[in-house]
Amino acid sequence: MLIFAGVVLVLCAVVLFFGIKIISQTDIAIVERLGRFHRVLDGGFHFIIPIIDRLSAVVSAREQMIDIGRQQVITKDNVNINIDGIVFLKVFDAKSAVYSVNDYKQAIANLATTTLRGEIGRINLDDSLSSRDRLNAALQVALGDAANNWGVKIMRVEISEISVPKDIENAMNLQMKAEREKRAIELKAQAEKEALIRNAEALKQEKVLQAEAIERMADAKKYEQIALAQGQSDAMELIANQMAKNAQAAEFLLTKERIVAFTELSKNPSKDKVIIPYETSEFIGGLSVISEFLGKGKKA
Repeated sequence: MLIFAGVVLVLCAVVLFFGIKIISQTDIAIVERLGRFHRVLDGGFHFIIPIIDRLSAVVSAREQMIDIGRQQVITKDNVNINIDGIVFLKVFDAKSAVYSVNDYKQAIANLATTTLRGEIGRINLDDSLSSRDRLNAALQVALGDAANNWGVKIMRVEISEISVPKDIENAMNLQMKAEREKRAIELKAQAEKEALIRNAEALKQEKVLQAEAIERMADAKKYEQIALAQGQSDAMELIANQMAKNAQAAEFLLTKERIVAFTELSKNPSKDKVIIPYETSEFIGGLSVISEFLGKGKKA
């Protein structure tokens, strides 16, 4: 009886030892029962039946990276270039990844190599060097169609390096140098053109400002003359009104002008001037008129 109990305990221990499976959170396990697919185990604690069940494969649930080895390909314009890249993928169906293809990583690497050759063969050298994003997208689409059948999703494809033969590289460098020099000449010519345009605009603006200033000065002079004429007209009108009101106003003004004239004459140092009063000049003028009249009478 004790022996039987011991055997049972040993069997239980063996069953527990081989039946308990702890799967990492980063993995996915495939369980086969009697050689056929049974179920998929995610991360955590699981129990399987020893001997009947077994873990046939464990697949990583994380994003994985596959290196596309360096290879020589030919572009559309018959240029040999060396190229390599990286494929990022993730298993979304562990059953298909295990049973649909012998080794999904190797299959995707081989498919990426073939697809890369085909894509490069459809474009020129310049496009392959300048359009990496478009090339990456084309590779991702081409690989994704096949990888989906294997339970694998292509996350992205990156072309890591493209190298050309030395002679072609030298020719490309000379071409780029010529392009840079051409661009520099064009930029310099454009800058000089823009400078000439700015100078012409500045000169034009200066001429316009000068013309406006002259026009403003002419307007100011015109307004000044109008104001002066208006002032003189007002003064003459005032004098006329005063003379009409007062008969002695004209005599007062004449006397004022004589005083001013005599003051100016007194400042002159010359001694050959004779000042004759106004009344005397009138008397002499009257005598000359009478004398001239008498002379005409005698002749008659």
